[in-house]
Amino acid sequence: MDKNYFLIIFLLFFPFLSLFSQQEKGIYGNENWLNIWTEFNSSTKQYPEPTQILSGTISKDTQLSKKETYLLLGDVFVTDSTTLSIEAGTVILADFKSKASLFISDGSKIMAEGTQTDPIIFSSNRDVKKKGDWGGIFILGNAPVNKIGDEWALLDYGLNPPSSETMSYGGDDVSSNSGILKYVRIEYAGKRTKQFGNFNGLTLAAVGDETVIENVMVSYCEGNAFYVLGGNTILFQLVSFRSKKNDFVFNYGAQALLTNSLVVKSPYHTASGASSSIYLASYNEKDEVDPTKNGTYLVAENLTLMVLSNNLEADTNVGLVHEAMYVKEGASFLINKSVFSGYNPAVILNNDIWINDGNLHKMRFTNMYFNNCKGNIFSENIPNNEDLENWYGNSAFANVYSYGSDSETFINVRDLDNPDFRLRINKIIANSLPEE
Repeated sequence: MDKNYFLIIFLLFFPFLSLFSQQEKGIYGNENWLNIWTEFNSSTKQYPEPTQILSGTISKDTQLSKKETYLLLGDVFVTDSTTLSIEAGTVILADFKSKASLFISDGSKIMAEGTQTDPIIFSSNRDVKKKGDWGGIFILGNAPVNKIGDEWALLDYGLNPPSSETMSYGGDDVSSNSGILKYVRIEYAGKRTKQFGNFNGLTLAAVGDETVIENVMVSYCEGNAFYVLGGNTILFQLVSFRSKKNDFVFNYGAQALLTNSLVVKSPYHTASGASSSIYLASYNEKDEVDPTKNGTYLVAENLTLMVLSNNLEADTNVGLVHEAMYVKEGASFLINKSVFSGYNPAVILNNDIWINDGNLHKMRFTNMYFNNCKGNIFSENIPNNEDLENWYGNSAFANVYSYGSDSETFINVRDLDNPDFRLRINKIIANSLPEE
């Protein structure tokens, strides 16, 4: 598949973006789209006691109702082309003792369509919730991945599914449809395992572009917030808040379109090292992928990635602040109209990437706002980044570099009961254009 695929998808699926975000950077909207459905103080939230249990294997179509509160017990597998439907406003509490997780197998679907006033909530059942209280949500599809061998791969997290096929993913259907996640919160996921490391808040493995992933918030995750393995994903208005590891990981040939989305890092909620806001790779080991298949390609527009700190300089000096974006060899991207604020530095390119015209044309930053970062774009372990600064500083790219405080840069990031992370530059709000 040609890398122009997602540029075409971008034009087909989001023609309104040029109207809503013309000349603006970072997340946008006439209204603050974070209102009502998000929760930045989830430790204080109290949910009803469970009235129903979800456990084992779900192999026939199942509807979850808002009038019940569900306990997710152990690892729950949705199999056999089954649809799990979840009514808006439903609360699912994952069991801490069994470190519960939810798996949607390839061919099955999750239809979790909340609303702005009635989001669907996945959280921990503990009274005092902590990162890693439970596993997370896994959605497996039939879109391409770049691994060697068969058309499909196995997701191995040391689990005991009803069959190995339950954990298989990948194929040749770029439009593989795994359902809907819309107005959904995922809180306190990312359990740790000795052999396989941390689970992720939301794992999308070979998910196709007919799957709807919109207005999903992952908060206080012990692992990565959003983990995308291969596939062709269209991701809109996602939020990662205080995740311990990476906020977005794209790997194994992922072809992804990410728009109008927010990351808020906190130095005291971040792992030392390996904690980028965006981690972009085409493989973990080079010999495990087919070089004739697509490498990872990310098209992103109107992102706001920021470090929220009471003393950014001190936190940076003691090593608690990391890069906004880490890029490995074989991955490419186009990032446009986005804000990277408060990072150390803004971007690191893996030292296996040769800095030449061919590679630089595959790694594009345009109309960016790099704010208050301790350095902008670097090759890993190379202190002199003059060649990269000259390239990305070219006026043709229209990138802007600034050192504004949070209060000067954003509308309101301190009141977590009602935050507004839209950009404010000289009193100009990142807003949509008025209707004609």
